[in-house]
Amino acid sequence: MPPIPDTAAPGVSAATRPRLPFGLLRDLRHPAQIFEHLGPNWYASVMGTGIVANAAVTLPVHVTGLRPAATLVWLLAAALLVALTAAWAVHWRRHPTRARAHADHPVTAHFWGAPAMALMTVGAGTLTLGRHWIGLPTALAVDTVLWLSGTVLGLVTSVWIPYRAMTRHSVAPDGAFGGWLMPVVPPMVSAANGALLVPYAAAGQLRLTLVLACYAMFGISVFAALIITVQIWSRLVHHTSQPAALVPTVWIVLGPLGQSVTAANALGSVAPLALPRPYATGAEVFGLLYGLPAWGFAMMWLALAAALTARTVRAGLPFSLTWWSFTFPVGTCVTGTSALAMRTGSAALQGASAVLYVFLVVSWCTVAVRTVRGCARGGLFLPPPLTAST
Repeated sequence: MPPIPDTAAPGVSAATRPRLPFGLLRDLRHPAQIFEHLGPNWYASVMGTGIVANAAVTLPVHVTGLRPAATLVWLLAAALLVALTAAWAVHWRRHPTRARAHADHPVTAHFWGAPAMALMTVGAGTLTLGRHWIGLPTALAVDTVLWLSGTVLGLVTSVWIPYRAMTRHSVAPDGAFGGWLMPVVPPMVSAANGALLVPYAAAGQLRLTLVLACYAMFGISVFAALIITVQIWSRLVHHTSQPAALVPTVWIVLGPLGQSVTAANALGSVAPLALPRPYATGAEVFGLLYGLPAWGFAMMWLALAAALTARTVRAGLPFSLTWWSFTFPVGTCVTGTSALAMRTGSAALQGASAVLYVFLVVSWCTVAVRTVRGCARGGLFLPPPLTAST
């Protein structure tokens, strides 16, 4: 796979490089390189952080101190979103050619779905957690703006990026990987988080339109994800070797699975506010009858992904931003499991949601620490040496 061409300004040498204390950014030729290679994949860190907060709210078990801790994590995710967006604006201003080239890159292009999901993840946390700090009217306004922005961007990426992959990317038979799901998952996030806004929408046509739009976006993601998951399965079976740094992206398959369970049940809960019977009742039933089979497949995929990851760890799994795939997808499994537990009253599902959340927190702590370390050294700001097979 061809790398994005390096267009760094010439003339920067070790002699002219500013010296920073404690070895900060020592892997960079110059601190300004921080902005040079910032791709949309960086927004996965916002997604992965935000879902830790949002998933805590949905847990069907009470844990003392969990909500205040989740609020702090939401604040961190919001701060990351603001800081990253500012840095990305600098990237686009200073390196416009490289910024546009991300969409032509056969791996990086697919992560254009991450900014949309980052916006909506922080927005959902603002409504569920932030309203206790900034008040409901402000929280609702912020969530509405972030949801609308993320939804529009997500609908664009769900068509734009697959279209570019079909018409402009050169993809080898073993080129399918979990990142292919990234541009088509945002509409599912819109469906799940849109359900939070339904009770606040004006009764009548506006509320009905919101519910119908959420179900339509549910369909966009669930069918596109089904097609892509089949290709990923085929690639794993027919091409057993793949770059180690891409192995974590296998976990991305859990994203549309867990989020679809969450969306089906969230929409089922608010459907009676907009739909007449028997459709409102059918929506509630659909949440359970779709959710349980999808949850079962998600748990099977989780075991498969864990086995593939463990196998790669034994051979050597280098750290990269793809490790954030261990967070958001698992977080959607937490929210989906919690939704099923609430709908059924199942103690087994309640326990499963708690176990998955512990795994999510451990994963997030591990990846966050490694990311901070990589940023401090500067290595994460350079183009990854890995290239996928294309």
